Amino acid sequence: QVQLVESGGGLVQPGGSLRLSCAASGNIFSRYAAGWYRQAPGKQRDLVATITAGGRTNYADSVKGRFTISRDNAKNTVYLQMNSLKPEDTAVYYCNAVYVSPLTGKYDYWGQGTQVTVSS
Repeated sequence: QVQLVESGGGLVQPGGSLRLSCAASGNIFSRYAAGWYRQAPGKQRDLVATITAGGRTNYADSVKGRFTISRDNAKNTVYLQMNSLKPEDTAVYYCNAVYVSPLTGKYDYWGQGTQVTVSS
């Protein structure tokens, strides 16, 4: 079982920056792929960025060049550095961790979400 706790959300002006953190419980988090997703009011939850256990990253086109996902396995934490924020980045941001065991199947966990509001 893995528990994910996000932090770092808040209100920021357009063009500003925020860094989200996702702290995971458990001692095998380094084996998990992790990602950030976001959901704006009335919209579906969309992928923002992912990072594999080996550190390979992937980004939604809308955030490429502005957001950076990273992980510190020693701290069991995944980060999302968000720069040049736009009002359309406003959403609840969720952390996700996924691990597929060849023996026992898929493990898929979500955090409770953290609100990011970009407004002047």
